[in-house]
Amino acid sequence: MDAIRRAARDEKRVFADAWRLLKRVGKTIPFAEDVLAAYYCALDPSTERRVKLILVGALAYFVMPFDVLPDFMPLIGFTDDAAVIATAIASVSRAIKPEHREKAKAALQSDLGA
Repeated sequence: MDAIRRAARDEKRVFADAWRLLKRVGKTIPFAEDVLAAYYCALDPSTERRVKLILVGALAYFVMPFDVLPDFMPLIGFTDDAAVIATAIASVSRAIKPEHREKAKAALQSDLGA
């Protein structure tokens, strides 16, 4: 938990790490679009601070190499990450706008190009 708090304090690093991880595994995880929508929502200057903190915390958990179920485990490695992302998104779903989801879809269709 302390690692998530530390990571959330350094938003830029969390965003960069999340982007790198998504580029590497984005096509293989079924919740990639949700992670990207959360990413774009957290980057949006109009998103309120409370929402950003929740999303940055979830993204920080997503990029942590050591979590409850290590990400390298086939089939189940991202299960805990999906649960954290889903919970965060459910709690702030009203803040994730259609334009965030559109950007997420576009990024996935362009192979997560920068």
